[in-house]
Amino acid sequence: MRRADRLFDIIQALRSAKRPLTASALAARLEVTPRTVYRDIATLQARRVPIEGAAGVGYVLRRGYDLPPLMFTTEEAEAIAVGVRMVRRLRDDALLAASESVLSKLTSVVPAPMRASLAEPRIWVSEGSAARPTRLDLAEVRSAIRSARKLLISYADEQGRKSRRTIHPIAMVYYVDATLIAAWCELRRDYRHFRVERVKSCVALDDFFADDAEEHRAAWLAQQQRAG
Repeated sequence: MRRADRLFDIIQALRSAKRPLTASALAARLEVTPRTVYRDIATLQARRVPIEGAAGVGYVLRRGYDLPPLMFTTEEAEAIAVGVRMVRRLRDDALLAASESVLSKLTSVVPAPMRASLAEPRIWVSEGSAARPTRLDLAEVRSAIRSARKLLISYADEQGRKSRRTIHPIAMVYYVDATLIAAWCELRRDYRHFRVERVKSCVALDDFFADDAEEHRAAWLAQQQRAG
């Protein structure tokens, strides 16, 4: 967790608490050490956030304090709300949880007239028709993309023919009706797209392609542009 996110979460925890929260309680919630919480509390107090209390006793946020409002236009707020709801189409539970957390945080800090545009927008977004993967953790794939880590997958093509492939995952590709992994395939020595519902197994290898990651991504993007 980034420190800025942690400072925000400390303020949110203290805002909603009905009694003083100790550093140990905050540390358990944030999955850090109490010492880290003490440093964060000191940082917030130095920035004039009205946190009162002491080590061993607990901390409270003085009533009436709020974060500075984030200024969005109505169109911007609705764009955020639409984006969060479109994440449901991706069939990625971790991304969905993250998007809903973002929406909750924004809804709690924007001015009151803007909250309705975020919490209950006058929009409807279809669920899409992309198949949900049953033997693949999309969060693991996204992690492999970020770290340039090779994956060993078992894959069945449209005719049901199975193969085992070592791939260099480059990007996730989301369509309304399908989710794909874009990758360099060592078996085919070329760029391929793998539908996530056809991946029968996936193992992250202790083998990385960091030196080639940017070259792969640039070449794949150029190929997509040529294909239109």
